[in-house]
Amino acid sequence: MNRGELADFLRRARARLHPSDVGLTAGARRRTPGLRREEVAQLAGMSVDYYTRMEQSRGPSPSRQMLTALARALRLTEDEADHLFHLTGEQPPRREATSTHVRPGLLLVLDRLHDTPAMVVTDCGEVLAQNALSRALSGDVLARPPQGRNMIRRFFLDPAAQELFPPEDRPVRAREQVAGLRAVASARPTDLELSSLVAELRAGSEEFARLWDEHEVAVRRAATKRFRHPAIGILELDCEVLVNSGHNQQLVIHTARPGTESYQRLQLLRVVGLQDLTPTSS
Repeated sequence: MNRGELADFLRRARARLHPSDVGLTAGARRRTPGLRREEVAQLAGMSVDYYTRMEQSRGPSPSRQMLTALARALRLTEDEADHLFHLTGEQPPRREATSTHVRPGLLLVLDRLHDTPAMVVTDCGEVLAQNALSRALSGDVLARPPQGRNMIRRFFLDPAAQELFPPEDRPVRAREQVAGLRAVASARPTDLELSSLVAELRAGSEEFARLWDEHEVAVRRAATKRFRHPAIGILELDCEVLVNSGHNQQLVIHTARPGTESYQRLQLLRVVGLQDLTPTSS
């Protein structure tokens, strides 16, 4: 616990707030800007002495419940609340919500990747955006009905989508998909949408149910994967995953190593473009 940094952070966070920001009346003229210590203590539900000792770098380590109350009382942003937890040696609380809003800057990066397939997906497999070469490789996912935009659901429940991968690669890919989803589900145990997806897959796919019961866990990271295109053939691509943890989104980029046959085929795919040559779901 960094008591000095914690004390400084609390003092500065308190000083920037006006009583009206937190629903209090200003009352008599104040000698210094910001809230008084007793006002912060009142808002956080703690004793004035306890809070004062924290600001004086001599307090005990606060509980997680107390840190949550302080973050709320001081109107901290998510980043600031995380910082407050880190200063006391605690891990910030996990946030359950998955945003489907892709920031304009991320979309701009996606469009600039004109020579390699790339897409933005949620951590549970929902495709949110694709660039042109991604659509050429695996089809225009966003043109499908909402239920058909989840890569994991399509992998296990859509026979046409399974044609995108060589059959001999399927066991490894299936295990990766389930282990990754297991890691996400354990991190967000109260996410009802995620729980519903798992229940649907367990009911609809014996393969998924069997792998889920094996309880393997693996966070999605870099890997080498093979894709099967009906006009181009097999492409062996390196997959890099860049994580936007604040929104539970991932930028997935597939690249081919220069000088390989897959690199030449990827260049050919750019020429083929968006012709409707990839398998589609019914």
